[in-house]
Parts: sequence; structure tokens; C-alpha cells
Amino acid sequence: MTVLIAGAGIAGLSLGLSLHQIGVPFRIYEAVREIKPLGVGINLQPHATRELIEMGLEDGLDKVGLRTEEVAYFSRQGKLIWSEPRGMDAGYHWPQFSIHRGGLQMLLLETLIERCGADVVKMGHAVTGWQETETGVLVSLEDRKTGTALGAEEGSLLIAADGINSVLRAGQYPDEGPAHWGGTMMWRGVTKGPRFLTGRSMAMAGVKRCKFVIYPIGDTEDGGSLLNWIADLTMPEDYDWRKQDWNRPGKLEDFLPAFEDWTFDWLDVPQIIRDAEAIYEFPMVDRNPLPQWSFGPLTLLGDAAHAMYPIGSNGASQGIIDARILAREIKAHGATQAALKSYEEARRETVNALVLRNRGDGPDKVLDIVEARAPDGFDDIETVMPLSERQELASGYKKIAGMDIAALNARGPLLEP
Repeated sequence: MTVLIAGAGIAGLSLGLSLHQIGVPFRIYEAVREIKPLGVGINLQPHATRELIEMGLEDGLDKVGLRTEEVAYFSRQGKLIWSEPRGMDAGYHWPQFSIHRGGLQMLLLETLIERCGADVVKMGHAVTGWQETETGVLVSLEDRKTGTALGAEEGSLLIAADGINSVLRAGQYPDEGPAHWGGTMMWRGVTKGPRFLTGRSMAMAGVKRCKFVIYPIGDTEDGGSLLNWIADLTMPEDYDWRKQDWNRPGKLEDFLPAFEDWTFDWLDVPQIIRDAEAIYEFPMVDRNPLPQWSFGPLTLLGDAAHAMYPIGSNGASQGIIDARILAREIKAHGATQAALKSYEEARRETVNALVLRNRGDGPDKVLDIVEARAPDGFDDIETVMPLSERQELASGYKKIAGMDIAALNARGPLLEP
């Protein structure tokens, strides 16, 4: 029987490629009629790029992304708090990539179609419901744009990879309501600008309530960089974020004044913002950790299971890890409910802990610690937050996220090549 996957996002496509790798038939149902390279920049951590490389995608990643060499944290005065090498420069056997989310999704989709044929992805088919059968699962399908019923399909398992607003998750948790908003709005853009720091650096500056994140996702013909950036502002409690469109154009006057004087010797933040090709506004949201992912022949995957704040660069990475571990368990147990149970046991508590850690600002917490101790800035960071404390904060997050350097380098592959 066939494994049915709801959603052709990064997690769903990664699962399809992984199932193909182990010879398990599958079919992906995607609600939109055409996948376009939408979205903004993301970072793929080495524990996820390892899996993509073991799927044979290294050359493709190099074509659509850049290898991240450094992460650096700065105070709101632009002073360096902490920096460390990333990817192979840090000692990993695999790189970290800064990449456009849409570019990654298209790479996965095109590779899947090349290897498996176009028929494995059914576009314009939204999974709206399911029921357990004697042999597995029966799903109902619909054209979401017209509301036209598209019949039903049978399979052995149903994998809900339908994102943060998962219909299948809502069917199991009907009282959950909207995504959880912690009070932060994000304005995101892409700007052609000069290279900064190493030219392959990811930088965070400010504090949680007012933070700027920037990293290159491509090179420009004039020797500069295509820069992906995010400006975060904490809003008043009565701010009505639910009325904001998830892809609503942003207005400079809503956030630029908070960054107007952020002109540092390593980056001109207001100029980067003004020069953006386009600006979009998003609420920073996640989902509460769940006590259960699997229900008979159904399980949750990626953002449908554990949507998290974009802190620590782990959202997409964790979805890829989900896909690989689920494929591993299907290889071990067959396309059975036992495989889903084993997958959930391996993943749910670990990722739930990461969701909560990201709510606490993950590794970015170093910014608020330094701000609290030295609100007017500092001359010597060592007198504010010793190196050992900064290292402990960074390494602690890596362990929770499954990206400890020694542990990742030492373990064998999740799926044997």
C-alpha cells in the first residue's frame, strides 16, 4: 500500500525523497495548483544538510544557497557580543546553508519529479479528512479554490505535512484555535547590498523587543550580496495581529523609526531596510506542544506537528529530520501504525522541548542577558558576560536541537545510503 502525504512543503517533499530512497511507494497531495518559489530566507543547520546531502542534493544546495561561515551577535549599539564559526568551519562534517525557502522547496520538488515522475505529486488536491479502514486509511480530497470534491484515495498511512495551519491537526485538536502569538511582529525583506563581516555571516543585533537579523542568500554581479533580513518589534498586548495577512506588504513607517540610528561600522541597518526590493509583515507565531502526534494510521510531520519561532534556525531543519526518522521507522516496521508510534517516540518530546526553548529566545537570549547587565553598552564584553558563559549558552542550545558537533559527527546515518 501507498503512504499518503498531505502537503508538498519542505517536510513533505523530504519525506517523499526519503521513501523513494528506501523503495516505499507514496503520493503527495498539495492544495495549491502550482508551487511557486515563495517565502524568504532560512538557514539549514548541519544536522539537516547532512540528510539532504545523503539524499544526493549537495550540488543543488550549492546552486540555490550559500554556505554559512559564521554567526555573530551584537548589542543594540553594534558591539560584538559573541561570534562562532558555523558549518564545516566549526568542525562539522557538513555545511550550514543560508538559502531562500522557495529555492529549497523547488529543488526538492524538481528532484522528486526527476526521480519519481510527475504523478507522485497531485497538485490542486487538498486533503480535507480521513477515516481508518481495515487496510489503512481513506482520505477525502477537494479543490480548495472551487470547493469541488475530488473523490477519495486509499493508502496504508496518512502523513499530515500540511503546515502551521494544518487541517489534519485541527481535526484531532478542534479546540486548539489559532496559532500562538508571543507579541512580536516581523518585517522581512531582501536587499541587494554590500558584503558585511566575512561575506558569509549571519548576524543578530539588538534585544528581543527590537532585533535585526541579516544574512546573505546569494551573491550579486557587482561583488555584493543578496541580503535576507528580519526586523522584530514587540507590540502592545492589544495589537490585533490576527487581522494581519500572512503575506501582507509592510510599511516602513511602522518599524523603520526603531532602527533609524542603527548605523554601525559593519552595517548600515536603515539603508539596508530602505533599499529592500519588497517588505512583508508577519506575526511571529508557533503552536503549543502536543501530547500526541499519531492517531491510528495518521501522524503529524514538520510544522503541522511542531511549528516553532524562527529562532535558532531550526524550523525547516527539524522538519527534514522528522522526514528522515519517519522513513527510517517505516523501513524498520513497514508502512504500519507501529512505525508511526516509533517515530513519535523518537521525536515528539525532543522537538516539544525545542519549541519551548525557542519561545525563551533560544541562543538569541544572549542579547537580552547583555542588555540587562549593560544597558548603556560596554567596552569589554568579558566584564559583562564571560566567554565561558557565552559558550555554555550556545552549546546548550545545540544539544537540545540535535546539532552538537561531536555527537552529530560520531553517529551513523539515519538512513543507510
